[in-house]
Amino acid sequence: MATKWNLIVDVALCDNCRLCFLAVKDEYVGNAFPGVSAPQPAGEQHKWLDIERKERGTYPILEARFMPVMCNHCDEAPCMKAAQGGAVRKRPDGVVIIDPEKAKGQKKIMQACPYDAIYWNEEKDIPQAWPFDAHLLDEGWTKTRAEQACPMDVFRTICVDDAEMQRIQADEDLEVLRPELGTRPRVWYKNLHKITKCFVSGTVVEQVNGVEECAEGAEVVLSKDGNECGRATTDFFGEFTIDRLEPGSGAYQLEITGSAGGFSTQFELGDESPYLGVMTLSTASN
Repeated sequence: MATKWNLIVDVALCDNCRLCFLAVKDEYVGNAFPGVSAPQPAGEQHKWLDIERKERGTYPILEARFMPVMCNHCDEAPCMKAAQGGAVRKRPDGVVIIDPEKAKGQKKIMQACPYDAIYWNEEKDIPQAWPFDAHLLDEGWTKTRAEQACPMDVFRTICVDDAEMQRIQADEDLEVLRPELGTRPRVWYKNLHKITKCFVSGTVVEQVNGVEECAEGAEVVLSKDGNECGRATTDFFGEFTIDRLEPGSGAYQLEITGSAGGFSTQFELGDESPYLGVMTLSTASN
């Protein structure tokens, strides 16, 4: 079975240093690679690799996450279906190439991409996207420029057959962007829930000699419709977070048990990640 290129992106590791963005700019701005890419225009308009930001949570427990995005090199690429005259092709190694000569004037190639990963070069009248550094792979490189530049190990460039990729996907719980589109991307995301899902958080305290103190080690159980869907243990500050909740998923029940007693509450989950406040353990029912 033929091996094909895939890119794994770990959202949890990205700190928005943007060295990957700069590496792609350095590779393509002003540089032509015949059969692969015409030069990328200078300036901010063309972001062949970009960083999207997502904020989750409510004060005082909140976080900002960053997600690198680029051409997904889809197996069922909409841009390839929209192209005429072989202007977009998929190589045997899985890389999608927008031919800089054949694609001239075909703006519908850009318009067909549901990920907004294709850019229009006004000067050259062509659509352009990140070509998976195909010219470097053809020279024997095993890592993309983005992976080489990243100090946080966000990227992992791998060349495996589809069966092995399915195994890796299952073992590492990898996801693709907008799977409902059926485009079958070859860019995979790890910890994508930090962008697409919600979490619930709170602070648990207990009374010690008439003084409220952080309740470390309390067990927190989240349930929906009578079924457990998340569990956590409070940290040194009495704080907890339960992640991977579907936005807008409705009513939940929260039960907390600690050495000083218990606490229970209900809440409705909307599209944001709620902070449930300070909850005091008590021997009395709440």
